[in-house]
Amino acid sequence: MTKGVVWQKSSFSGGGDSSNCVELAAHNSRIRLRESDDPGTELAVTPAQLVRLLGGVKGGQLGRAHDGTDL
Repeated sequence: MTKGVVWQKSSFSGGGDSSNCVELAAHNSRIRLRESDDPGTELAVTPAQLVRLLGGVKGGQLGRAHDGTDL
């Protein structure tokens, strides 16, 4: 886990103290993502990588696992 990082909850997370949300932080030219219920696991990406990831999600490219089941 990265020390000294200020995390921000997604506005789509339902607000409050819910542990069912995505959090983001900017740190050392990277965007860090984590789930609030598992704060020890982080994904660090560049802004360009995040744009590609979100584009794939929005475009439905990440909707199925390799075995054909829904993710």
